Amino acid sequence: MESFNLENFDWQQIYQWIITNGIKVLAAILIAVVGLWIINKIVKGFKKLLIARNIDETLIPFIVSLTSVTLKVMLFISVITYLGVEMTSFIALLGAAGLAVGMALSGTLQNFAGGVILLILKPFKVGDYIEAQGHAGIVKEIQIFNTILTSLDNKVIIIPNGGLATGALINYTKEDTRRVDFVFGIGYDDDIDKARDIIKTVAEKNELIMKDPEIFVAVLEHGDSSVNLVTRLWSKTSDYWTVYFYMMEFVKKEFDKQGITIPYPQRDVHMYNEK
Repeated sequence: MESFNLENFDWQQIYQWIITNGIKVLAAILIAVVGLWIINKIVKGFKKLLIARNIDETLIPFIVSLTSVTLKVMLFISVITYLGVEMTSFIALLGAAGLAVGMALSGTLQNFAGGVILLILKPFKVGDYIEAQGHAGIVKEIQIFNTILTSLDNKVIIIPNGGLATGALINYTKEDTRRVDFVFGIGYDDDIDKARDIIKTVAEKNELIMKDPEIFVAVLEHGDSSVNLVTRLWSKTSDYWTVYFYMMEFVKKEFDKQGITIPYPQRDVHMYNEK
């Protein structure tokens, strides 16, 4: 085997390559670093401008992300051009690579298209409470590929936009008002009219419960162990849970005070002795 000999190297040629190309590579790296720094400054300034112009909060993260990606792609092309790579061959290579990457990232492209659809149709906005794809939470941010939710117990939920745009979605805060539904069970020996009056009286004492539409209480069904009264109230969407917890607590207290029983499943067991 031929031994490795440093004397066989043309050090002059290597030195010349470093002088002619090494400096160019260092300059390209410097351009990339400075360019990224400038892009970050531009993006931050652009975001502040959008906020100052009172642009919809739903659009701001998407526009900022898209601007950042576009500027970085332009910077990358500029650096490649500076290094002397011919754009014709580069574009051809980029097209072939883009086709392969596009097939591999078809789901990602679908998420991007889903993000555009969400911003156009606006089924929800930042701050809305939604349920979709098996998750529920407050919309915190709509990005290019994903939507970020915060659950009521402060967990961060990231949902791809593709599924959000094409799947079923419930927006609990889209409307200003919501109906609050209850079912209260009373014993078969209890007075239905008295129980109905108690429920209405409790509801009328709470200012958060709307008087129009009218408070509705009616017999829903004759259950196995109770007569079930359905109750339907209306409130502002923001007051939904306050009204719900209020009714659940104070209807029970008033039933107890006025002798209305709330049955629970019971079972009679009969024992027989065989002689």
